[in-house]
Amino acid sequence: MTDYDMLVVGGGPIGLYAAFYAGLRDMKTVIVDSQTELGGQLVSLYPEKIVYDVGGYPGISAYELAQNLIEQAKIFGPDFRTNEVVNSLKKGEDGSFTFTTSKGFQGRTKTVLLAAGIGIIQPSRLGAKGEVDYENKGVYYAVKRKKDFAGKKVLVIGGGDSAVDWALMLAPLAQSVTLIHRRDQFRAHESSVKQLYQVAKVMVFHELKEVVGDGEKVTHAIVFDNRTKAETTLDVDAIVISIGYKGDLTPIMGWGLNMKGRDVVVNGNMETNIPGIYAAGDIAQVNGSPKLALIATGFGQAAIAISVAKKYIDPKSSLFGGHSSEMDKLKKS
Repeated sequence: MTDYDMLVVGGGPIGLYAAFYAGLRDMKTVIVDSQTELGGQLVSLYPEKIVYDVGGYPGISAYELAQNLIEQAKIFGPDFRTNEVVNSLKKGEDGSFTFTTSKGFQGRTKTVLLAAGIGIIQPSRLGAKGEVDYENKGVYYAVKRKKDFAGKKVLVIGGGDSAVDWALMLAPLAQSVTLIHRRDQFRAHESSVKQLYQVAKVMVFHELKEVVGDGEKVTHAIVFDNRTKAETTLDVDAIVISIGYKGDLTPIMGWGLNMKGRDVVVNGNMETNIPGIYAAGDIAQVNGSPKLALIATGFGQAAIAISVAKKYIDPKSSLFGGHSSEMDKLKKS
């Protein structure tokens, strides 16, 4: 059994930054993440999008930001365990926690930071005929690489920011882009919707009925007008279904945490109701404070959680570990 000072549940931007900051405080850390690739939503949902609200970057692609965070986290050599879920977490009489992952890995940790975002991410599916059969054979739930859609006839489904943004992003590369939405009202920004009508074919009050292919790839999509039920067959090479994602928090539900809906309730020190367990980022709700689901907010919360956790482990240590510019560890890396 491997011993750690901190277990970070979640390998998204907040978990990665937390691992780095824990390294600054000389804490041995392990990150456990359910996805096959570190980076969380930055990588799995919108890697090609530009992030504008992270300090120090006037604009940076989500994927590049994730890679930078990974490299930063690696400075202090934390353990990374991807494509795994923490199935069980038990507190011992000495105050430490024993945990087991879905791959049978067992570890012991003095503290835990929950940075799981919305949980294990699963795309929302339409349930149309042929949809599941052609997943990753022309049916996608995110645009991970724009170049994969170059020269293709693309159908985008959805009316939110992600759907509209992807349609706009692919329009210059694709042979054609058609977007269908079940209503005539969009949740996306008005300026984006206005631009959408200029670069793509937009079919409102339309839904997907069936995905048709040759067994290896998508060739057509059958859509229908939900007012008249009239059907239209579209010649397409790729279908991007963007109707949202679901987050599964089931693994942590049985840990005895105080939760408010899907959020873990914490105080200003990012402490949960269980001593030694902390939360930061999208999963955390600070009592008495507004919730801002921003990466920038999560970074600050992670720094607070790590600092408080360090003092929890070693009461003689200082809550504030000093400025990183003064630390020799970074220079030696």
